Amino acid sequence: MGRGYIAEEAVEGYLSKLCEQQSGLVTGLLIGQSSAQRDFVVMATRTPQREESTAATVNSLDKEWVTEHARQVSRMLPGGLSVLGFFIITDTDAKDTLTTLRQLVFAVENLISSEHLWNPAEDDVTDSVTLHINPKTRKTVCRTFDVKDPKSMARPADWKYQSGVCSSWATLSCCLNVDLLLPLPDKRTNANNMDECLKEGLKAWAHQIESGVCLIDGKKLPEDSELTVGQRRNTRQTLTAQLLITLDNQRSTDVVQQCGGSVSVRGAIHSRAYLHSNKPKAKQAEKLLKRDVISTVTTRVQMLLEEILSSEQESKDSARDKQTEQCCLPRRIFCPVKLSGPVCVCEYQFSDEGLSEVTERLEEMLDISVAEEDLDTKQEMTAEITDSDVMSVPEPTVKTGEVPEPQRNNYIGVAMATAVALLATVASMLYLTDV
Repeated sequence: MGRGYIAEEAVEGYLSKLCEQQSGLVTGLLIGQSSAQRDFVVMATRTPQREESTAATVNSLDKEWVTEHARQVSRMLPGGLSVLGFFIITDTDAKDTLTTLRQLVFAVENLISSEHLWNPAEDDVTDSVTLHINPKTRKTVCRTFDVKDPKSMARPADWKYQSGVCSSWATLSCCLNVDLLLPLPDKRTNANNMDECLKEGLKAWAHQIESGVCLIDGKKLPEDSELTVGQRRNTRQTLTAQLLITLDNQRSTDVVQQCGGSVSVRGAIHSRAYLHSNKPKAKQAEKLLKRDVISTVTTRVQMLLEEILSSEQESKDSARDKQTEQCCLPRRIFCPVKLSGPVCVCEYQFSDEGLSEVTERLEEMLDISVAEEDLDTKQEMTAEITDSDVMSVPEPTVKTGEVPEPQRNNYIGVAMATAVALLATVASMLYLTDV
């Protein structure tokens, strides 16, 4: 027998509702957490429909649209949550959907993992799940693919529903000050060149995060120790962590390299990870928290780069006249998943946006109902540019609180627009400096 999947009862209700409402093919994501023994599915969300799309079939499914949605949703998931796989609702025979589902899980794995700057761990689960549902008979067929094996074939898996899947999950959180100086290439207008250059700089920082010391509630716990030891069964646990980062032996001031500028990312971030209640280990908690720190910074830096490049292309003549560009950047906002547990998803709010725009993106990307009062806006402060920030640079051109309107590709529509809000850095200030 293959892997086992335990899904929240709310997932069953959501999928049943889709079976009743939809007359054609429906695809979507399964979100949760993997463990060595089994996986836990806490929510499902359908793929948003394109305005110009027609009724899709298995053979005509827009795989690029589906995988882009998966990539953006993965950026809305704090540590401990990930896209586990796909569901498909269709009266087409399950065997006839295998090829399509296999292509989807491998495409999503390649797309999402290409943005990960952390090193894979030996205990990482590499199985991705697919769930086929017949809307008429409600028969479900669950299979998995090993996404690290290109020759992997479908294997049967066990799928069960259960109430309160994440009701007693532990929450681990920390605040971390970020102060990064990333060099830029000479030819800044080359987007690929700049993206690779920033990614290399971020990889060095990510290595520091991974090798840092993690204190949980002020203690360095043995890797195999259980976090829930001494806790009553089915009791939620909230833990606070500290990351102690050791700088590389070679200081940044000792490095001499030719570059066309630099990006300085400074500020404080709030990081969070959730852990299943099946004897969670300190090693797993530390890994998930560190990965959330790396992910929430790097993905937002990448999107901010795209915004800057877009802005420069609109004003090429004046771009080289700017010695320094300073921007107020978005804060991370958490939104609870309405279950019986502590699990939240996240979104990012720019300084020129209201909470209504945040709730609209959450509703569109995750197909959930969100009220503004549900949002947790207290974890990160809105950034502000102060006089002390400006005085350190001679005669700068200051840009205060303005975020350029995102450029949207026609083929991905609203999905790409949401990506702009997901990818800008959480740091309170960013400097783009010409040399």
